Parts: sequence; C-alpha cells; structure tokens
Amino acid sequence: MKQQTRYDIYVDGASQGNPGESGAGVIICKDGNVVKNISQYIGITTNNVAEYVALIYGLQEALIQNIRNVNVNTDSELLYKQLKGEYRVKDNTLKIFNGIAKHLLGGFEKSEIAHIPREKNKGADKLATIAIEKRPVLLKTKKRIKASQDDQLLGLV
Repeated sequence: MKQQTRYDIYVDGASQGNPGESGAGVIICKDGNVVKNISQYIGITTNNVAEYVALIYGLQEALIQNIRNVNVNTDSELLYKQLKGEYRVKDNTLKIFNGIAKHLLGGFEKSEIAHIPREKNKGADKLATIAIEKRPVLLKTKKRIKASQDDQLLGLV
C-alpha cells in the first residue's frame, strides 16, 4: 500500500487592535517545501476570529488541492485547545467558526493539529501582517465608510 503524502499547514491570524484591522496567513508545505501561501485581509475583527479564518482558508485550500493528509500547525493556544475539546467555545462567532473548521477537518482521510511556538510560525504570521498592510486603499483613510458585517464577511470591504 502506497504511503500517502502528508502536508503541513501553518496558520496564523493577526489583528491590529482587538478588534481591529485583521489578516489571515497560511503556508501549505509538502516535504518541507512551500506549495501555497495565502495572505488575506479579513476586515475589522478580533485576533481569535482571524486565527479561525486562517485555519478555514488553509483547510479549504488543502481540500481544493485534493490533499487528503494534513498536519495543521498553530501558535494559538485557544484555537488548538478549542479544536481538541480542552476549552469550551463560549463566543457565538467562534462557535460558528469552530463548527466550520471541524466540518472541514472531517473531509480529510487523516488530520492532526499541533500547538507550536510562535517562533516556528513566523511565516504564517508575516503573511497575516502583510494582508493587513495591503488592505484596500479605501480602508486606509481616516474617514471610513461604515460597512455592514455582511459586507465584511463577503469581502466587499
């Protein structure tokens, strides 16, 4: 029986303020080589939401690429322990994202999640920060247009 290739996914969320301008960073590696980087601005939200969004982007991309065996790496203790069931998910928004993440994890033949030190997650952290720095120009002005939460979730702002 052929050994299935395992992919490592590194995820991180960043927020400048809590809540504040936020981004998600993801690195997908095969045998130690980067196969995909994701750097996505996600609007104004909390750091914990940004962590979950990064995880969801990473899992979705892995499924799109037909990857069946993943090891997810996060430096977020909250994300890790909530997914492992060691921490209760109290926040209603995080309950939704936790459910989506668990649903996506069910799409893999094998998946593991690891809690790693921040020093081992610098790449994903940098991608999350870059996403904030490269947010749409309109959002960089001091005068902001009030957007609905739906606009932010749909990526319209």
